[in-house]
Amino acid sequence: MGPARRRDALRLRGGGSPPLLRLFPGRLSAFPLFLLALLLGFASLLWLQLSCSGEGPEPGGQHRGAPRQPCPPPAPPQPPQEEPSWAPHRLALLVPFRERFEELLAFVPYMHRFLSKKRIRHRIFILNQVDHFRFNRASLINVGFLESGNDTDYIAMHDVDLLPLNEHLDYSFPEAGPFHVASPELHPLYHYKTYVGGILLLTKQHYELCNGMSNRFWGWGREDDEFYRRIKGAGLQVRRPSGITTGYETFQHLHDPAWRKRDQKRIAAQKQEQFKVDREGGLNNVRYRIESRTDLSVAGAPCTVLNVLLDCDTNETPWCTFG
Repeated sequence: MGPARRRDALRLRGGGSPPLLRLFPGRLSAFPLFLLALLLGFASLLWLQLSCSGEGPEPGGQHRGAPRQPCPPPAPPQPPQEEPSWAPHRLALLVPFRERFEELLAFVPYMHRFLSKKRIRHRIFILNQVDHFRFNRASLINVGFLESGNDTDYIAMHDVDLLPLNEHLDYSFPEAGPFHVASPELHPLYHYKTYVGGILLLTKQHYELCNGMSNRFWGWGREDDEFYRRIKGAGLQVRRPSGITTGYETFQHLHDPAWRKRDQKRIAAQKQEQFKVDREGGLNNVRYRIESRTDLSVAGAPCTVLNVLLDCDTNETPWCTFG
């Protein structure tokens, strides 16, 4: 078989060069192939963007009934970097924590962006209780205060499941006294007038004046009510937001009681003790050990995780265990 007949036979059997290569005359170098790949990739990305944004084929075309492709979620905006023009104070955001990882993954990047947008210098401390005792929110806040360093001069006692939605909420330095961000008229759940839980700002000087929080509250609840009495006893006045019109929609509460049960059990004399004021304990007698200290990033937001081992005198507070 001659050369010409062999070429004709290859064409009939579908052999020879691929169709795209036959668009280019002669022998191809690596550069035209690379350029072709880039053009095809760009065309694919353009088609994906048009189809997922609703600008693809009309519903009356051959793709009627086919589901639209979901658009990739936009990248979260990067918070501005700290600048000399920001306020000179730095906030230590103290977050008591145990096994609330879903909330934590949402909380850290959200709060970092929220505070950066408001030009609040801040550090986020996740106070992770890793011992075998019942959860003690107040002691963890005492630990966070002691471990937050000299580069912060005020604190926020902040629940991990409460996100501020109103950008007008004030997280600035509370020079005039404790500032209750999650005030009763705004919090989605707790509305009594002496409530100071959820999110409370204090200068470090004022927190020391109160001797911190009582370490006697193991399990859920009452530690913030006792702290309200400490604030009043120290001669301080609680201030709250003004001019916020979003009401109970001011915060997003991430807690789901159906699958995240709270430890509300009252053991031994705990039921009577929970209504008393602890006039001796607080910052001066919190007992703990830092198992580890880790700086990490959650979706680009920096935070410091302290794995905290609390200690308990079972003669003083036998309700610190379930035994």
